Amino acid sequence: MSATSATKPVGKKKMPAAYLILGAMVLGIFVGWMVFANFPDKNAAKEIAGYISIMSDVFLRLIKMLIGPLVFSTLVVGIAHMGDAASVGRVFLKAMAWFVTASLVSLILGLILANVLQPGKDLGLPLPDIGASANLATGKFTLKEFVNHLIPKSFAEAMANNEILQIVVFSMFFGVALAALGEKGKTLVSAIDELSHVMLKITGYVMKLAPLAVFAAMAATVAVNGLGILLKFAVFMGDFYLGLFLLWSLLVGAGFVFLGPRIFKLIVLIKEAFMLSFATASSEAAYPKILDALDRFGVKRKISSFVMPMGYSFNLDGSMMYCTFATLFIAQAYDIHLPLSTQITMLLILMLTSKGMAGVPRASLVVIAATLNQFNIPEAGLLLILGVDTFLDMGRSATNAVGNSIASAVVAKWEGELLPEDEAAAHALKLDAEAAREAQPLPTPDVA
Repeated sequence: MSATSATKPVGKKKMPAAYLILGAMVLGIFVGWMVFANFPDKNAAKEIAGYISIMSDVFLRLIKMLIGPLVFSTLVVGIAHMGDAASVGRVFLKAMAWFVTASLVSLILGLILANVLQPGKDLGLPLPDIGASANLATGKFTLKEFVNHLIPKSFAEAMANNEILQIVVFSMFFGVALAALGEKGKTLVSAIDELSHVMLKITGYVMKLAPLAVFAAMAATVAVNGLGILLKFAVFMGDFYLGLFLLWSLLVGAGFVFLGPRIFKLIVLIKEAFMLSFATASSEAAYPKILDALDRFGVKRKISSFVMPMGYSFNLDGSMMYCTFATLFIAQAYDIHLPLSTQITMLLILMLTSKGMAGVPRASLVVIAATLNQFNIPEAGLLLILGVDTFLDMGRSATNAVGNSIASAVVAKWEGELLPEDEAAAHALKLDAEAAREAQPLPTPDVA
């Protein structure tokens, strides 16, 4: 066999993963619609959807299995490489400044759009009884509970429960202490660095299931709800997605201010992560893909591995906008007038309570339920949007992924840890070559 023919498969072009995910989404919608149309009995459709969603459930469980060790290993190594507590504190403050500003902008945008577009006015749909309950626990969202939730009682418990915020807190202490040890800590830093490479390798295996997971998630959602529900809430959903589009524009615009035209390269690199988080309604599912995209963009891993986990706790831009938008939508649906002063108070309360959202299932709904109770707006209004919440969660999750990617790139630029474009392109080629090498089958030993 000639050398040319032996190396030919390596240069073979594969279909980009983003196209596979898009195709899986379309196929999933079609299959889900077929199930919904052929099984008018809701219970039968739900049962079939349950079986279809097994693959997406398995994928998300695998991602959750990886997130804890991946966040710990990459964050500890990143902090250890920063060298000292002063550097960690500086990056932390810069990241938090971005997160707080982005959160405030998201909340204000949701508030403005809800007032201008009035999505809940003259809804034309039967309203749930005021006494009905959405059965969402709202007691968690107090300052005391947030502080208690912030500090882990046990690192093992934080890992077992996938509490990203608690893992981040422990990892920061661990990384700073390891950096302070200097030469003594180098062996352990090296071992944890190897662990991060192992976790990323496993992530690569899991990501091969992404198109199947996307297909199953879309098919199961449409099989239960059908596409007709989108027509009923077309105005509400249309207004919300218009808001998300404006928020994406603002985020990209802010990125442009600091990164220049290079921001558009980042958007191209994260398209696969964006579509994955959208289709699975989980920004966690996109975490490994975003890390890889940031590597290719030129963000040094010590920054991305620090800012990204923090972002998943404090920088949920899409969810923040939804909180003010949905709360005012419900108030409008019940014809409850909220003066501007009350709305501003609500915004400030949401600014605080939403910081405890990380790790809470259907967190946006829980935060909204707590807010409705505080302002005497019927919690039953949540029942109005529960049916379409999955479709809305797709947009929220994708927005969170975009926001955290841009935040990491901007903080890297501020810190001088963003590679120039030519170096970033060379690094991306190196990553591609490594991936191609690892994808090659092992050579078969010659048998004499």
